[in-house]
Amino acid sequence: MTFIEAPSNCPSCNSVLEDVNSLLYCRNPKCGEKSLKLIEHFAKTLKIKGLGPATIRKLEITSLEELYDLTYEEASVGLSSDRLAVKLIDELQRSRSAPLNVLLPAFSIPLIGKTASEKLSKVCKDIEEIDYDLCRSAGLGDKASSNLTAWIEEEFYYVSLLPFTFQFEQPRAVQVTKGVVCISGKLKSFKTKAEANAVLEGLGYLTKSSLTKNVTHLVNESGVESAKTTKARESGVEIITNLLDFIGE
Repeated sequence: MTFIEAPSNCPSCNSVLEDVNSLLYCRNPKCGEKSLKLIEHFAKTLKIKGLGPATIRKLEITSLEELYDLTYEEASVGLSSDRLAVKLIDELQRSRSAPLNVLLPAFSIPLIGKTASEKLSKVCKDIEEIDYDLCRSAGLGDKASSNLTAWIEEEFYYVSLLPFTFQFEQPRAVQVTKGVVCISGKLKSFKTKAEANAVLEGLGYLTKSSLTKNVTHLVNESGVESAKTTKARESGVEIITNLLDFIGE
């Protein structure tokens, strides 16, 4: 058996590693590899195309502030390509519109992912409203709430000047005024289900891809009494055999 001795220092910055539950962590905020991974995760979460680890290394970017201060000239020289520089700058410009729903998971805050962010978006408008009690009322656990509030108190300052509004995109309330429609089988009245769904939604219906308990209308233009149709009929769901007649066209 070969004995492998655990390192005591970070191989990137030589800082002393911290042992937490048999896992080693580098706590140096200026560690090069740590910064690379944080930027890489940020770019992946915001879907910034062309900003992978190789590009980050070529441009020698060590912080998000440097990333958004990047000029076309610097990108062109660093990437040795005007075309790639234009694409990257365009991607960075596009990413500036990202709402806080997307930003929070991008900052690598432990236990704060997409689900937690979406829960918060339902109870507040921007990052300034977030505190521990609000996190708990939104449905976040104790540890996640503590992690987020600690990050806001200790680290948000360093990213607060980035070109974002730090406001949540509020979830849209779906108002069902006419009913819920599910399409079963092939259609005769429309080329695709997507086209039919778009028309139905424009008329005030909510569409579902499966027969859920809140479906009020099932579309079956095939003429075949499928198991889904039988189940719907037994549940009191209205069966539509001609969608065009149903919508009045």
